[in-house]
Amino acid sequence: MEKNMELRTINYFIAVANEGNISRAAKVLHISQPALSKQMSELESELNIQLFIRTNRKIQLTDEGEYFLKHSQEIVSLVDKTINNINRTEDIQGDVYIGSGETQAFNMIAKTMQNILKKHPKVKFHLFSGNADDIYSKMSNGLLDFSILIEPFETKDYDYLKLPFIDQWGVLMNRDSPLANRKFVTPKDLVDKPLMMSNQTSVKNIFNTWFGQPVDNLNIISTYNLITNPSKMVAQGLGYAFTFEDLITPSEENNLEFVPLKPDLLVNLDLVWNKNPHFSKAADTFLNHFREDWQV
Repeated sequence: MEKNMELRTINYFIAVANEGNISRAAKVLHISQPALSKQMSELESELNIQLFIRTNRKIQLTDEGEYFLKHSQEIVSLVDKTINNINRTEDIQGDVYIGSGETQAFNMIAKTMQNILKKHPKVKFHLFSGNADDIYSKMSNGLLDFSILIEPFETKDYDYLKLPFIDQWGVLMNRDSPLANRKFVTPKDLVDKPLMMSNQTSVKNIFNTWFGQPVDNLNIISTYNLITNPSKMVAQGLGYAFTFEDLITPSEENNLEFVPLKPDLLVNLDLVWNKNPHFSKAADTFLNHFREDWQV
C-alpha cells in the first residue's frame, strides 16, 4: 500500500505521545479532539499497526508505537535542521550538531565554538551527550554533523581528524577503599571487586583485553552511559567505576579518589564526520575553524 503520510500527521502523533491524552494534545495543537482522534486512527490504518493502547483516561504507546515515536522524533529533528540551515542570509548562520561522550577533549570543541561565535553570533550549536553506540546511530541517520569518538572505530564510514589529546582510564573509588592510596591498580586488584563500567561495546572490548578475560566473568554490578550518577554510587561505597581521568574531580567533599590503571590504558580520540557530507555553511565553518585552531 502506498504511504502518503504528512509531516503534520507525524507532529500530531508526537504531541499525543507526549501528552498521553487526546484532549490535552488537541489543546496543544489547537485543533478539535474529534479531528485529532480521526487523524490518529487514519495513521494506524495507513501503517497497518496499533500505535496506542486506549483507556478512558490515558493513552499509552504499544511497542510499535514506541519505535515509531523514536524515529518520528528523528525525522522531525532532521527536517528542522535542514530548514534552519537553508533559511539563511549571506551572513554565516545555521545549526551545528555535535555528539560526544564524556571527555576533556571536548574543551577543544568549546574553544572553537567560542571563536566562531565571536565572528558569527547567529550560529547555534546543539550538543548530544551519550555513549558511542548512541552516537553511531545518530551519525548514520544524519542527525549529527560531528562527533568525538574513541579509537578504534570503523573508519570506512567516516572522515576524521586525529586530536592531539589522549584520555587515560582509571578507577573512581570511595576514599575509604583499601586501594585509594595506591599509585595505580592492576587487573589482579580489581578482579574480585564490584565494578561499574560503561555500556559501550567498544569499552567492553578494551577491558576484555586489559583483564585478559571477558568482563562478563567479572562482578559487574552496574553499567552506565555517563559517569555522573555512578559516581554517587561509588561515593556510597557500592563499588569501583571505570572512567577517564579528570571527568570527576576527587575531593574530601565528594568522598572520591581516582587511581590510574596499570598496565596503562590510554585512548586516542578523533573528530569524526560522515564521508561525503552535505554540510551547511555553519558546519563547514566549524570544521575550517577547528582545523585552524588546533592545526590538525
